[in-house]
Amino acid sequence: MGAKTFEVTEINFQNEVLQSETPVLVDFWAEWCGPCKMIAPIVEEISEDYSGKLRVGKLDADEHPSIVQMYGVMGIPTLILFKGGEPVVRITGFRPKDAVVEKLEPHLS
Repeated sequence: MGAKTFEVTEINFQNEVLQSETPVLVDFWAEWCGPCKMIAPIVEEISEDYSGKLRVGKLDADEHPSIVQMYGVMGIPTLILFKGGEPVVRITGFRPKDAVVEKLEPHLS
């Protein structure tokens, strides 16, 4: 976890993600996933760049399979932006930072 990211779990998902006043980007990842490690620094940069406009949480897919199943996550890394408790953007697989930001920005104003 970076300085600006937080851990998402089955216990805190409702409060930290679905009931958040601020949009929340959830990074579905796993320790063994190479592309997850590649996108992690990008996710961290986004959490710093958009501090105050966006919260960034990291959910270990192996530890919280019920949330993975609930949102139909079939591959990791998957980034899902939740706004008002609803998933509004889904990005699966590694993407460069500019491609991720391009999808997120319309939902952050």
